[in-house]
Amino acid sequence: MKNFFLFIGCLVFVTACQNADSTPQTESAPGTATQTPPPPATATPTLIPTSTATATPIPKYFTEEFNTDLGAWASFQTGGEQIPSIKLENDLLRIDIASPHTWYYAIHGAHEYSEVFINAKFTGTPSGSMGLMCNYTESNGWYEFNIASDGTYSVLFGQWLAQGIAQYSPITTDTVEYLHPESLDYEIGLACINDTLLLHVDGKLFRKLDVARFGLAGGKIGITASSFEEASMIAVFHWVKVGEPE
Repeated sequence: MKNFFLFIGCLVFVTACQNADSTPQTESAPGTATQTPPPPATATPTLIPTSTATATPIPKYFTEEFNTDLGAWASFQTGGEQIPSIKLENDLLRIDIASPHTWYYAIHGAHEYSEVFINAKFTGTPSGSMGLMCNYTESNGWYEFNIASDGTYSVLFGQWLAQGIAQYSPITTDTVEYLHPESLDYEIGLACINDTLLLHVDGKLFRKLDVARFGLAGGKIGITASSFEEASMIAVFHWVKVGEPE
């Protein structure tokens, strides 16, 4: 694994904001993760400017095609020496992360969901990770499903400890046959239904996780992208869809 995980157990850091087959597997005990994300380089949250919000109401279930503005998204960065460049071009959201160990987050602020299915099409250079978030609230925390360019995936529980300080607990880290090293070209999905997370890659449900011990009842959705230590990172989201779980 390309240094995306470095420490055992929970990690406190400053931020801004079974080998599985095709049959889904249920996990009721905490996943054993050998490592967790390294701490970012900075101690102060960095907000990333977005476009002015449109006055048009956003429906609860929608498809974001990145062809208007980012007014509904709250973007922020943690780590890294440079602020990522965020652009809307050719109906794509492009995130250029020039410095290593930089994390980009964006939370969609229009609605909160008790049950939701998020899926997204993304591509990225093989030097980082990209993913989805659900059940985000400032008071209780969030779930985060990331795919890394070394062919692994991870699920994390994040929780604010204080202003600008978050703790991440690893739920699981693993590989699956649908992921390939040196690739970040996938359609991924995350269903958050009560105390269950359903993980999808390219339309295939490959894992079911019991997260009852964390007790998140719902919240907002979001997207993530990060660079590793080896190189800069270019992440492109083609679209993000938010709908009801099937």
